[in-house]
Amino acid sequence: MSQAPQVRAFFHEPTYTVSYLVWDPAARRAAVIDSALDFDPKSGRTATHAAQQILDAAKAEGVAVDWLLETHAHADHLSAAPFLKQATNAPIAIGEHIKAVQKAFKNVFNLGYVTADGRPFDKLVADGETLKLGELEIEVLHTPGHTPACVSYRIGDAVFVGDTMFMPDYGTARTDFPGGDARTLYRSIQKLLALPDETRVFLCHDYKAPGRDAYAWETTIGEERARNVHLAGKSEDEFVALREARDRTLEMPALILPSIQVNIQAGELPPPEDNGVRYLKLPLDAL
Repeated sequence: MSQAPQVRAFFHEPTYTVSYLVWDPAARRAAVIDSALDFDPKSGRTATHAAQQILDAAKAEGVAVDWLLETHAHADHLSAAPFLKQATNAPIAIGEHIKAVQKAFKNVFNLGYVTADGRPFDKLVADGETLKLGELEIEVLHTPGHTPACVSYRIGDAVFVGDTMFMPDYGTARTDFPGGDARTLYRSIQKLLALPDETRVFLCHDYKAPGRDAYAWETTIGEERARNVHLAGKSEDEFVALREARDRTLEMPALILPSIQVNIQAGELPPPEDNGVRYLKLPLDAL
């Protein structure tokens, strides 16, 4: 029986994002997964209320944060990892294929300061690699398809799947971003569905499926395999046809342009210009 980490979820309703504080209950060592920065696109103002809630929870639980983990470079919210790093001194980790994502969007936004070699992330993790979390291990699973750099983190009897899958009544992630691919996503999900049925699955987003009144972000591998509306009873070709057809109907996320510029840089805001102000770019007809 896999060890069970303690998990506390934080739902950021403006972006429908779920961040997690997960820890080894014996050693009291913790990781934060997919944090969210408060950002008002109308005013361009940022705040750290949501991230501070995670720090307050860690203090209340008596746990020390050892890792700041990103499942991918999100396109719908800005990461608060730099703020959390300043408070905890924990390194920021992401999948090693982030370099390809950095390279692609460095060109889209013409960002001369982006090195596209994985910096400024502190740790690039590879498929099958493990990180220590007290007496537990964080196993890295490369699960591309939504983006080329997506990873899931398996910790004991829990797996944090980012944007690969959603609740069974909602389905799976879009695959129409640069480098995304529906067939690749299907195969990544099969890797996850091979985990034991009782494995707890923690999702990065929820949008409330039609007919459901409450947000939800925890399910199991068994439930996903049996009931996911995009997967259950579907062949690979059927999934690809369904996913690609659905993607053609979707609008771009409201925060994709600011989010990508910030998140490919581990959540760091653009460097200030000569007047001391930081600016985000708005490329026209580029995406």
